[in-house]
Amino acid sequence: MATARSLAALPSAGATRPGSRLAGRARPPRVAAARAAAESDLARRLVAEFDPAVPLEAAVTPPSGWYTDADLLRLELDRVFLRGWQAVGHIWQVKNPHDFFTGRLGNVEFVICRDANGNLNAFHNVCRHHASLLACGSGQKTCFQCPYHGWTYGLDGTLLKATRISGIKNFNKNDFGLVPVKVATWGPFVLARFDDESTEGDAGDVVGDEWLGSASKLLSTNGIDTSLPHICRREYIINCNWKVFCDNYLDGGYHVPYAHGALASGLQLQSYETLTYERVSVQRCESAPSESDDLERLGTKALYAFVYPNFMINRYGPWMDTNLAVPLGSTKCKVIFDYYLDMSLLDDQNFIERSLRDSEQVQMEDIALCEGVQRGLESPAYSIGRYAPSVEMAMHHFHCLLHSNLSS
Repeated sequence: MATARSLAALPSAGATRPGSRLAGRARPPRVAAARAAAESDLARRLVAEFDPAVPLEAAVTPPSGWYTDADLLRLELDRVFLRGWQAVGHIWQVKNPHDFFTGRLGNVEFVICRDANGNLNAFHNVCRHHASLLACGSGQKTCFQCPYHGWTYGLDGTLLKATRISGIKNFNKNDFGLVPVKVATWGPFVLARFDDESTEGDAGDVVGDEWLGSASKLLSTNGIDTSLPHICRREYIINCNWKVFCDNYLDGGYHVPYAHGALASGLQLQSYETLTYERVSVQRCESAPSESDDLERLGTKALYAFVYPNFMINRYGPWMDTNLAVPLGSTKCKVIFDYYLDMSLLDDQNFIERSLRDSEQVQMEDIALCEGVQRGLESPAYSIGRYAPSVEMAMHHFHCLLHSNLSS
């Protein structure tokens, strides 16, 4: 063990020895702050390169830096994802008392749970002792015990036990409960809000007004409700910016005949229509006349709803599936697919397996497209593009909403 004298002789954490490889690399706080400001300025300049006031017919797309720059992603996490209601899961994950699931958005770790009284709660998934994550994955728990030092919390967030703290001073257990997160539900979806700005009142009213706006009625009257049981979840790690996946979804079916031959044969693409609302865009399409299995899966019409910033709801035939695009970095994202099915078909395993197989084919085709686009965005040959005005209205709407948040 080092003596007091030898400890005093050691260089401080920020010091460097002459001739060492680190000499001259330490930055004073002012330099670090200036660099951070410069990086922030770069992100703001990228935002300013897109002009939402230009009509769609004359508009150019956001610059490629929107899809490659790490500083812009940090700005998005702060201005887009950590403000307003965000879809984080579904009610079947917390159907019963003691159910819980965890998630991560940027640097925010969260846990959603239902306590013994049936109340739905949400918290930052971080122990108040030394910052260890508390829960992992999903399942059932009667309490959350920290795996590091055993501090234990109730599902209502209260600190139940702080281990080995005899002799501690100025400590009140009531001051060290889990940090709460606002939580609500709309239909089958669980939502969380990580900022402090929200009106008080009934959760359904809050979500209807703040999350969906005037599109709420359209969605609730088109089969997006709690009547469809959850079937399964699939997750995909995709080497593309999260917005590339969203753009692909929002091109008004433009890419479908070129990339999804099997799917295109089951749709009347000329019937495609796009509606835009405050924070939602809806694409609708009729199915093609057919006696094949496609009609059974796709039904007579399909509705594709995009809820800003990253949640997609697809309602077709007896099925509903949702896609949640979660950023993992400036050039990587995770997309979570949840599938729901009409109760009358729950025992038809052949139909379920065939439908999921068809869906998987579409996802693989889309992943190949998105990863190819990302590589093109990183190429020096590309900077900006154009919109196809007759079909890419929803994509332009998405970019305008992003610009509004990022420039605020």
